[in-house]
Amino acid sequence: MSVTSRGFPLLLTFDLDAETMWTARDPSYAQRPILMSQGAYGWKVGVPRILELLRRYDVRATFFVPGVVVQQRPQVIEALLKDGHEIAHHSHTHAWITNLTPEQEREEMARGFEAIERATGKAPRGYRSPAGEFSPITLGLLQEYGFGYSSNFFDDDSPYLLEIGGARTDIVELPFRWVLDDAPFFQYSIVLPGRTMHPPSSVLESWKTEFDVLHAEDRMMMVAMHPQLIGQPSRLTVLEGLIKHALSYSNIWIGRCDEISDDMRPRLQAAV
Repeated sequence: MSVTSRGFPLLLTFDLDAETMWTARDPSYAQRPILMSQGAYGWKVGVPRILELLRRYDVRATFFVPGVVVQQRPQVIEALLKDGHEIAHHSHTHAWITNLTPEQEREEMARGFEAIERATGKAPRGYRSPAGEFSPITLGLLQEYGFGYSSNFFDDDSPYLLEIGGARTDIVELPFRWVLDDAPFFQYSIVLPGRTMHPPSSVLESWKTEFDVLHAEDRMMMVAMHPQLIGQPSRLTVLEGLIKHALSYSNIWIGRCDEISDDMRPRLQAAV
């Protein structure tokens, strides 16, 4: 049985961290305009370029956005919504959860949730943590806030229902892995870890191969990207190449995480 009613799911997601990629690590970075300009590239140039590409292929995607970015860049959120994309929760300030007290983590969840709800008119359906970390209370917060899906864990290539406190929930986990994230290949900054620049052709080869194997196994493919990285000219060719490759197959569903997870949920419930 396929995991969706519309064929193999390819989920294209974007973490629109903008300047918070730096300020969450050290608030003093806000006083360094060149560092900040690297984050600004994401919302100023990367997002419009990505939107034009997605529009060309009539593809809808999910953007995980910190609450402060939602508040600071309403014009960007408006553009995403106008094109039918999903706005999902990505904390409020992009602060690393492992550095927070439970009270601070709860505040990050609440403020980010409220920012998205205010900007879009509805509660966010999905959550992705900053820097790929959870604390002992994070799963409980996902349940408390009524999220329908999570995209955080690295333990599978297929979707599954999260267990919290030993009990199965209806929260669909959409796992991914670092090989399906653009940051390990493209992130470069004098103050951030990584400092790597791979040829776009090598990344496209990796992602196309991942797609082929996952499709043959009838699983799913979750790709996590950052507008400040994948939105650069040569790197956008990787995204377009993956879309073209996927569309060369039949029965492919490239869509939003909320819509795809809603379609998956009954199948996952029935399979347990």
